[in-house]
Amino acid sequence: MASDEHAEKELVQFWREQYYDNASVLKIVDEFEQDYHRHTPIWWYTRDCFIYTMINRALRTMDTEIIIKMGFFLLDVHQQIEELHRQQSNTRVPLTVYRGQTISNSEFQKLSNSKGGLLSFNSFMSTSVDPEVANVFFSNLEPNTTGILFKIEIDPSFSSTPFALLTNVSYFFDQEK
Repeated sequence: MASDEHAEKELVQFWREQYYDNASVLKIVDEFEQDYHRHTPIWWYTRDCFIYTMINRALRTMDTEIIIKMGFFLLDVHQQIEELHRQQSNTRVPLTVYRGQTISNSEFQKLSNSKGGLLSFNSFMSTSVDPEVANVFFSNLEPNTTGILFKIEIDPSFSSTPFALLTNVSYFFDQEK
C-alpha cells in the first residue's frame, strides 16, 4: 500500500468522486482532509456521517475496492482499539454490552432459525453499555425490516479480539460506547 499521506489523498479523491453531488458530505470530506490528524481515528469513525456507514457496509459485503481505499484508516482505527484495549485490560470483570441493529426481514428469519448458534460479525462493532442507547439504532424502521437488540456478554479473560470503551475518544463523548 502507498504511504499514509498518499493513501489519505487517494481516499479523499475517491470520496469526492463518490459524493460529488452531496454538499454536506463534501464539507466533511474537506474537514477530514484538513483535520484528520487533529482527531483520533475513532473520533472520525464514530462521527455521525458517511464514513461509519461506508466502512461497515464494505466490511460486511467484502467490497475490496473500498476496503483497500480505506485501508490506512481501517488500520489506524484497529491500532487505536488495540492500544485502548491494552490500557483498559487491567479490568478482568465480565462486561455486558448492547448493539441495536436493523436487518431485513429475510435476514431476521435466517437469524431466528439459527437461534442458539454462533454469530460472527465482519465489521467494527459499536456497542453501548446502555441498552437505551443501542435501541436508538433501530427506532425508525423501514418497511420489511426488523430491529434487533443484541445483548453481548464479554469475559475479558477469554477474549481474543480487542475491545475498548470509547467514551473519551468517541465523537459522542457522553455515550458509553
